[in-house]
Formats: sequence, structure tokens, C-alpha cells
Amino acid sequence: MDFRNFQKKRQCFLAVILAAVLLLSGCRVLKEDAKANDIIILYTNDVHCAVDGDIGYAGLAAYKQRCEQKTPYVTLVDCGDAVQGELLGTVSEGEYIIDLMNVTGYDYAVLGNHEFDYGMEQLGYLMDSADFSYLGCNINYTGSGENPIDALKPYSLEKYGETTVAFVGVSTPYSITTSTPKYFMDESGNLVYDFYNSSAKDFYTCVQKYVDESVKAGADYVILLSHLGDGEEYSPYSSVQLIANTKNVDVVLDGHAHSTISSDIVKNQEGKDVLLSSTGTGLENIGQLVITQNGMISTGLISSYENKDDQTKEFVSNIKATYEEEIKEVVAVSDTSLSCGDENGVRMVRNRETTIGDFCADAYRAVSGADIALVQGGGIRADLPKGDITYADLLAVHPWGNSLCMAEASGKEILDALEFGSRYVESEYASGQDALGEIGGFLQVSGLRFCIDTAVQSTVKTDENEMFAGVTGAYRVSNVEVLNADGSYSPLNLEKTYTVASTDYLIKDYGDGYNMFADNTLLIDEGMTDYQMLSNYIQENLGGNLSAYSSIQGRIQVK
Repeated sequence: MDFRNFQKKRQCFLAVILAAVLLLSGCRVLKEDAKANDIIILYTNDVHCAVDGDIGYAGLAAYKQRCEQKTPYVTLVDCGDAVQGELLGTVSEGEYIIDLMNVTGYDYAVLGNHEFDYGMEQLGYLMDSADFSYLGCNINYTGSGENPIDALKPYSLEKYGETTVAFVGVSTPYSITTSTPKYFMDESGNLVYDFYNSSAKDFYTCVQKYVDESVKAGADYVILLSHLGDGEEYSPYSSVQLIANTKNVDVVLDGHAHSTISSDIVKNQEGKDVLLSSTGTGLENIGQLVITQNGMISTGLISSYENKDDQTKEFVSNIKATYEEEIKEVVAVSDTSLSCGDENGVRMVRNRETTIGDFCADAYRAVSGADIALVQGGGIRADLPKGDITYADLLAVHPWGNSLCMAEASGKEILDALEFGSRYVESEYASGQDALGEIGGFLQVSGLRFCIDTAVQSTVKTDENEMFAGVTGAYRVSNVEVLNADGSYSPLNLEKTYTVASTDYLIKDYGDGYNMFADNTLLIDEGMTDYQMLSNYIQENLGGNLSAYSSIQGRIQVK
């Protein structure tokens, strides 16, 4: 009997039965009648440092142990973006999370785009520290020097009695733009990591090559561990499109989109059924794939599990205690405070240039390599003190966890953004303790300077949703100049294309009504988090000293 075809014919039927079972059971726990030799593959994705949120790693470890009481064939895998997302990951550059994954008992993982956020050298260290194997079939190093992540394997074969399962790792080709592009380059600025993204065909062909190779090596089943995303926005490299353009894959366990998919059926290149599943994010679910002795395959999600493994729970507590100490670690010093307001406590960051605004905007520009950076004053929430500055201080400045984005933009779009952010500015910024003309969308800037003439009445128009709809008259923003590499300034060219860095909130999500960049080409899509970026800028660009920001830089003049 052709075992692979035997089990494939049952997948559609199994998915329907599974959906009914999960609906009745509430996706709670493994059924009591699980057979002794069933293969159980537990999976997670996009945990993003949520070590004790929802089920948490202690709950996952306990559930894994429960499964191991029923069958010796239990494997735990992760589909990417585990080590980044909260300050716990930032302060340890992912090490705490790897330690915790080791304790939980992971066997395999793939590289999500945010595994790259701490740089290749650190990623190589994390991979070496892991007791589990990282898999990735579509990451090719083309540089001349040593590859820090050369421990990456395209796939691995796992024996369960007489059955062999292949796990093939696939990372999104968009990793370069959704992490930090310079980490994928050599010192000369040349890209030295290739994700087989020269065309969709090259990508599909690459994955198919390793699927075929694993089958030839004896795999009875092939499971893709992917960090691709299932929506149209991930085209042409989505998990759905990969399934449709390959064959001999049985199941795809996916990440990246934060989708919650218990069990979808997608047709492959030959019209055969492939199961697709994804757990959401933050360990809100545990994924469970079961291969029975007679070849039936099912996937489902466990949405609640109250038991906790004591060892893992204690480990989490110890890490968090250490973390509480580490966020007090001094990361910078300054001979002056960087303030959101004036000496009288009046908030200025939403209507005037400020020292902390200059610092934050410079961080976005330096880390991204953009021509210009724009940061909303409403996104800067605290001062930085004189003297020692800690991780906790940085987190207070940028508590949102927004991601770095960089887009191409015309000079006209940049001018419109400046005008939009300046529409309420008044000639005086305060009346007593009250700030005047302030708005959360007021822009702190880097890489340019300009003037706001408050004698010119704003003619900015917005739509019914308070989104930017145009400027109908004279601009109150004038004399806009862009910083050159040699330190000089040149007038903003309305027809020229520049690169602009900001948060995903402003560039992609229409934050504060900024919609002028939403359809533009993204060069960095989901880069490092905002507070991580401040930390990197301080340590890598400023040498741990913020004294350069003792006064404002003269970027925004108001008359």
C-alpha cells in the first residue's frame, strides 16, 4: 500500500471530524483515548517573549508532559518570532528566551524575521546556545567570510518507531525588510544573505528541492515549519501560495501573520489536500498535530490549559527576577536631562522641537539609514534624566512596542506630512501651565529642518475619519531643507524620492491621520521595536553618552 496516498485521502475527512471534536471539547486537552504509539507534534509561533501570558511556557511544558504520558512520540516545535517583542528579550538579546525554550523542551525551530533583530553574530550565539535545532532551507549565505548562522540545517528527519517524519524549515523572504537590512549586509553594504526571493518560482523550487530530498531520504511524512503568513499581503511568499506551488508536503505549520488557524485545507500543486495551521501569538494557543498509527492526520489548537510545570514556572520566575534587576542596568549617561517640556513643566514635545524629540528622531534615522526620520510627539511619553539612564527609562519614553518602518516618499509627501503635523501650532507654546496648539501628531524630525509661520492659517483638510485629505491654500511650513552627508543642507525637492523612517503606526497604520505614506514602497516593514532601537542607537552610535542632546538642534523654527 502507498502509505502517503493512504493518509492523504483521509485528510479532508479528518479535518471535518476534528473540527467537530474541537468544537465540542473547546480545544481544551488531549483526548483520553489517544493511542500509545500516536505521533504528537506540539507547535507554537510568534510567542514574542510572552513567557507567562495565557498558557505560558510553564503551561506548555506541563501539556507536553501530559502527552508524553500517553505516547513516547512527542515533538515540540516553534515557527519563529520567539526571542523578540518585549523588553525581556531586549535586555538579554534573546538569551533568556532561548534558556526558557531549552527548559520547556523544544526540539526544532525556524527563524522568524525578528530572530534577526539582534544581528547575525548574536543570532549565531543564540543558535549555539539552543538545545534544539534551527531549520531553514531557503537561507543562503553568499559572503566571503565566516557565516555566523552556519549551524542552520534545511531539514531534519525524526524517527518514531517505524515511521519517519521530515521537518523542513522555511523563513519569509521578506525577513530583510521586516528586520534590519544592514544585518544582512557585509561591511561594504552588499547583501550576503539570499532567501531565494529573486522570484517566486525560485522560492518554490528551493523548498521543493528539500521536500523531495527528505522524501528520498525516507520520510513518510513531510511537515513544513514556516514563518511566512497566510494572507494576501505576504504574496507571493505566503504559506497558502507555497502549498499551491509544491507537492509531497503533508502539513504546513505557519507563523508571521499571527493568524489563528485550527485546521485549514489547501490544495497543493497536484490538487491534493494539505493541512495548514497556526496558533496566533503570545502563547494564546498550543498547536497539536496528531498522526495516528493508521495514517490519519489532524491539527487543532488547545486554547486553555491550567496546569503548570513547577520547574518551568520557577525558571520563569527566576528569569523575571533577574530581568527586574537588569532593566535597572545603566545603558547611558547624560550631563543634562532630555525633556518633553520646559523648566516650568509645560509639555512642549507636541508643539515644539525638544531635546528628547531630536534624540528619538535621530535614533530612527541612524538605525534605519534613512534620509529623514519623523516621530510623533505623542509617542514620546517621558523624559530621560540627567546622569544615569537605564533600560526602564528607555521603556518609559517609548512604551508602545511599535516597530521601525522605512518607506520611499516624494518631497511633496514629506512636505504634506510636515504641514499636517504643524496645523495647530501657535506662536506661543504655552499659557501658564497649559500647552497651546499641541497635537499628538506633531512631528519631531531628523535629517531636515523647516520653519512654521503661524501667521499663515492652516488650510489642511481632513476627511470624516480625520485622515489627511490635502492642503487647499498656502502652506504654513516653509524653508524645508534636507541634511546632506557632508553636514550641509539642500532645499527639499518636491519631485525627488527620499527615504523616510518612522514607526509602523505612522507609515503603515494611518496613525494620527498620516495616510500619505501608506501605499508607498516599504524598505523596512517591521523592524526592531521602538525601545530596542533607542537602546541600540545609544550603544552603537553614541557610545553610551547622550550629552550631544544638551540643547535642541535648531531643526524647527516657529514664528
